Amino acid sequence: MNTRGVVAQARTELTLTLRRGESLIVTLAIPLGVLVFFSKIDGTAPKGYRSAVDFLVPGTLALAVMSAAMVSLAIATGFERRYGVLKRLGATPLTRSGLLIAKTAMVLALETLQFGLIIGVGIALGWHASIGVLAAVGIMLLGTVAFAGFGMLLAGTLRAEATLALANGLFLVLLFLGGMAYPLEKLPAFLRDLAKALPAANLSECLHGVLSHRVGQGFPTGSLVMLCMWAVVLPTLAARWFRWEE
Repeated sequence: MNTRGVVAQARTELTLTLRRGESLIVTLAIPLGVLVFFSKIDGTAPKGYRSAVDFLVPGTLALAVMSAAMVSLAIATGFERRYGVLKRLGATPLTRSGLLIAKTAMVLALETLQFGLIIGVGIALGWHASIGVLAAVGIMLLGTVAFAGFGMLLAGTLRAEATLALANGLFLVLLFLGGMAYPLEKLPAFLRDLAKALPAANLSECLHGVLSHRVGQGFPTGSLVMLCMWAVVLPTLAARWFRWEE
């Protein structure tokens, strides 16, 4: 594998992502805005949490993973596919597998930036970091695999315009159904059951399990099992159905 080419492409992918205003809004501005705004609203956190920020930091981290690994990756890849960029890059010494590795590295670098900003802002708002941060990193990597698979599935099977619309639409829906800014316990029963079957809520619940100081609640093993399942199913579907050209 052309390692230097992969590193160069990953650097280019990250630079282009950070230059796109709409990408910065989705990956940085919205998660941080959700954290700051909802931390000031009374009644945001469900029972058992000491403060709203204790509930919001894990959810915001889940939101950041979803924005970077699904929305940003899907939209950028969809338009690269539309304009033939992927086809041309696949014919270079970089190879298509190298391109996928470079995109993955870009997502991980972006998430590192998100993680640092969210944790820093959370601490400034009164959140107390714990040793669960290390476990949270592993859970976020698992969530990244699942949502990157989802993003590549959208980008590789739909037209670019449809990918743009659907990725943004799913982002809003999963923000509401993911237990990130609004507790799952406050949803109607049928929506709560639906949410718990989706990767967003599974990721959020797992992060709450290792980062939140919630009285009387253990780690949600069932959510971890579901997240592992999504981390296998979605990349598998993406690999099976991804088309390099529209």
